[in-house]
Amino acid sequence: MNLAKGMFQMRGVSSCFQRLIHKVPMNRDQVLEQLQVCSAEDQVLDVVGKNKAKLTVDHVNTAVNMLWHFQKDKPQLLRTVEFIKSHPQFLTLRVLAENKIELMDDFMLVDLLYSFLRLNVDPHDSLVQQLVSEAWLRLDKLPMTSLSKFAICLNDQRLHHSSLMGQIASIVDQKLSSIDDARILTTFLISVTSLVSPRLRDTLISRADHLLDKMDPSNANNARRVVQFLRNIKCSHRPMLEKCNQILLCNIPKMDAENICMLIGLYQSLQFHNCDFKLAVKQRLTELIDSSIDPHSFTKLFVSLAPMASLEMRDRLESTAHMLADEFDAQQVMAIAETLEEIRSRNLSLMNKIASGIQKNLDVYNPVEVTRITRALFMLHYQNPELFTKLRNAIVGFLERSFFPSEVTMLTRVLSMFPSPRLEEAVILRLNAVVSQCTFNDLNAISFALGKWIRNDPSYRHSTPSRYVRLLQTLSRCGHGRLQTAERLDVLLEELRYVSGEWFEEMLLEETMFTLQRMMDQINWTNVAELSLFVARTHQVCPPLMERIASVAIQDIQKIDPSAMYSILLPFSFFNYDPEGEDQLYDVCIQRFTPHISSFDPHLLVLLAYSLAVAEYFPEELVREIFNIEFLGKLDIELEMLPDTLNMRTRLRLMELNRAVCLECPEFQVPWFHERYCQQMLDRGKGFVSPVQQQIHKMLAEVLGGMNFVKAAEVTPYFYTLDFECILDKHLQPLAYSKPGTLQISDKGKIHWGPSSLDTIRKELPPGAQRVSIDFLDSKSFCKNSQHIKGEAQIRKRHLEILGYRVIQIPHFEWNSMELSTPQSWKEYLKKKIFFSP
Repeated sequence: MNLAKGMFQMRGVSSCFQRLIHKVPMNRDQVLEQLQVCSAEDQVLDVVGKNKAKLTVDHVNTAVNMLWHFQKDKPQLLRTVEFIKSHPQFLTLRVLAENKIELMDDFMLVDLLYSFLRLNVDPHDSLVQQLVSEAWLRLDKLPMTSLSKFAICLNDQRLHHSSLMGQIASIVDQKLSSIDDARILTTFLISVTSLVSPRLRDTLISRADHLLDKMDPSNANNARRVVQFLRNIKCSHRPMLEKCNQILLCNIPKMDAENICMLIGLYQSLQFHNCDFKLAVKQRLTELIDSSIDPHSFTKLFVSLAPMASLEMRDRLESTAHMLADEFDAQQVMAIAETLEEIRSRNLSLMNKIASGIQKNLDVYNPVEVTRITRALFMLHYQNPELFTKLRNAIVGFLERSFFPSEVTMLTRVLSMFPSPRLEEAVILRLNAVVSQCTFNDLNAISFALGKWIRNDPSYRHSTPSRYVRLLQTLSRCGHGRLQTAERLDVLLEELRYVSGEWFEEMLLEETMFTLQRMMDQINWTNVAELSLFVARTHQVCPPLMERIASVAIQDIQKIDPSAMYSILLPFSFFNYDPEGEDQLYDVCIQRFTPHISSFDPHLLVLLAYSLAVAEYFPEELVREIFNIEFLGKLDIELEMLPDTLNMRTRLRLMELNRAVCLECPEFQVPWFHERYCQQMLDRGKGFVSPVQQQIHKMLAEVLGGMNFVKAAEVTPYFYTLDFECILDKHLQPLAYSKPGTLQISDKGKIHWGPSSLDTIRKELPPGAQRVSIDFLDSKSFCKNSQHIKGEAQIRKRHLEILGYRVIQIPHFEWNSMELSTPQSWKEYLKKKIFFSP
């Protein structure tokens, strides 16, 4: 009986267990399982269509996130977002999501908003609006991961200036110390850029600096977002940029052309140059040439690689661009055109193809794009009257409708490039309407355009067109008013960064210098380098500003980035200005950059060393760093990738530095290796002689006793070209040359010198005789509005004296003075300079 009872109990347990086993599959989420095995968008949408009535909020979340997941890893051209948006089951998901918002947890709510926006659901759609509203209600309790993603969503909807984004910025400020994930923090950096205060900006940079040190360096996106943040806030924070650059360098071998193109653009905006980055980018882009065959990827490759490529590689890129030209869309055509202008292409066949693409897409371009295209075509000297007529009409049309000062200025500047003698009245009216809101840069650009129109307008020769005059007067009045009301030095320097030209120098420069002196108490270690650069660009020495710059630099030198030493020292060497603590200024700057010279870009080190040489400073460690084979090889590679203007300037400065070291520091035993370069420069020289120099030449001949007593354009060892040279014996009497006005050359036109060359020069002279160099110094040799001689004129004098010359300088303000207005007075002036100067 007990056995039977036991068997009955066992049968009951077995029955319960079987029911339990059968019940498990009934509780399994079959819809979720079907979604999870989907491998394509259409499969997900098919599951949605078959299970509409069964879909829960979890199903909707999974389906939508999977749809975006399938898209995000695809190249832009292969994405199927439009197919998804137009599918009826996607509408089902949208309706269900909107109806189930209250059932979503915080993570799900933000994830769905993010995915829907990525799938191009309109920001004004009721679904998006409802999701944003619900997230706003939960804002204070959202996890930081979700809050950062929500901030991205707001940014995508152009709500970066909204009060909602302001609340997010406040939360970030309060909880910043608790953010330990670099991805979350860098996402916030991009989102709240427009609303950060100077204090929050600095704390964000400090926190990012800390987290970058702790993160996996293989994650390039975090570093890229930091660089993007710095670009957005216009802050060239050198230490942070260098840290980000090291992370990005490690990841370049894995990057595609699009990401590289983005980084190059960010670096250019920040004026951050790094030789190692350029070399790595060039190598990676070269590897991508064969695989970048579609219009999108090739355009990014062309824009990034062509400016730094060799001529052979450029030809190859241009050939591929020609083949793909018919497939380029409006943006790609514009990008190719701008790059052709940057590399100064002369490929007419390719230009014609690109111009055809521009003309076909002209109606889709906005004002900024039309100005960029027009400028590129003009700089390429491209000839197409029909296209230029359409571009001009488009620009005038945009001008008549535009109310944004920066846009009006940009359109005006490019409109002035057209050879039209008359300006539409509508353009003048628009300029008058916006000029009071313009920045200094805008005012300067408008003045440049007006100057061209005044010169081209034939009516201006007969009468003064009041419309031009009134507008110029308004420009000046607005400029003076802006200076008088300026209160923040950093804002003023930002506006003045690219300002130059006749109008600014004649109308505003003097008051600008007074304004800067008024703000001297705001000069600090963060802006002293920028201020120094501006002062150098003005060519006007201002002792109070110079002394303040020197004082701030000396006091806070350890806070200033080593790469800024060039900017700080430039006006002092350029202007030949000795501050009160001259030795201390140069000493602290040299001590600041010396430990870091190996990290400098080669071209910047050359410019820095030359600037020091002008001021008679030759730090041995710096000189030996530059004049070695390894450095010069790296410099050669970098020069291939620099813009032509900077390339030529760097080559010239290296030659001048080489000459200065050879002449002033022979103990360093640096060889002179620029003879061929100098000879090429001499051969290319046009030998222009100004009327004043012709006049002086004639007067010198009369003073010295004939044309055979004076030489013009004489070339010295180390290739200084003298305006005039004469030889005086020990009694200060002129000695005649065997042939008047000829260069002393030998061996097929080459000039030779070596270690004993200076002795050779001296031995050629009679005992007690001296060579005399007579140089006319025009206004470029002096600071503006003063008679203070610049550094380059002084270093030239030093070197000529080392070469054995007695140097006579004739300042333009003396030669052209009222006292010297007759031939006899000029002769007396020359006699006094030559025969009676000590």
